[in-house]
Amino acid sequence: MSQQFTGAGVALITPFTQEKRVDYKALETVVENQVKGGMDYLVALGTTAETATLTAEEKANIVELVKEKSQGLPVIAGMGGNDTRTILKHINKFNFNGIDGILVVTPYYNKPSQEGMYHHYLEVAKASPVPIILYNVPSRTGVNLEAETVARLAAASHNIVAVKEASGEHSQMTKILKYTPEDFTLISGDDLLALTISSVGGKGLISVIGNALPEKVSKLMHLTLENNFDDARKIHFELIELFQLMFKEGNPGGIKALMNIQGTIENVLRSPLYKVSDELYEQIKATYSKIS
Repeated sequence: MSQQFTGAGVALITPFTQEKRVDYKALETVVENQVKGGMDYLVALGTTAETATLTAEEKANIVELVKEKSQGLPVIAGMGGNDTRTILKHINKFNFNGIDGILVVTPYYNKPSQEGMYHHYLEVAKASPVPIILYNVPSRTGVNLEAETVARLAAASHNIVAVKEASGEHSQMTKILKYTPEDFTLISGDDLLALTISSVGGKGLISVIGNALPEKVSKLMHLTLENNFDDARKIHFELIELFQLMFKEGNPGGIKALMNIQGTIENVLRSPLYKVSDELYEQIKATYSKIS
């Protein structure tokens, strides 16, 4: 295993034009800003990218653009699903040139057991030519990948190197650190909990707000890796209200509103997602204006 996915990662958004086409020019700017802002790796086609609304052609184009503009930063591709065979077929056809890992969400909707998820991930790990980051987000998938199952997977496959944890359960995250090998990486899937997870041994964050504030997020995470929690706490306190506002009406509505306020993208999401309310937009704008 390796810990190449430590520090600050970003779950890249997918910008859209007013006509709801993928805005590749804006995406270039977003990726370039991540590189300039000191982020450590890039995640394409995650939840924040509205991947469920993208066509196969758009997904392929987005991945190629991110690889082209990454300037050597590791690139992770989201590759989840709720049918193991379909994922294996996708892996067999996928162009892994320039891809450093895949982020694999727990199977959604059909709510498999822990044993079902264990065997699902082993099949994916066996087929993948690159390392795997498990992705646990029960609020979206309806199922929780328990700490004991994560530990079993880490022990069973050298290709499973990390977990992105977005369960919000502090005890679960602590147990993952207790029972997995030292070179297995616990990554926060929640900006708000990144500092807390780092304090007990987590070594990374896949950030949403990093799309808009890469310098702040990268500095926060790099300080935690240096065990400088006093200075990391200052950044956390500065951003805590924005962290909360980003998810008040769902993701990626909040981050797209913030990036629209910055002038980076159009404030457009694809249905059934929709832009945040005018009230929340103004709250985000007012809160962002106080950030130094």
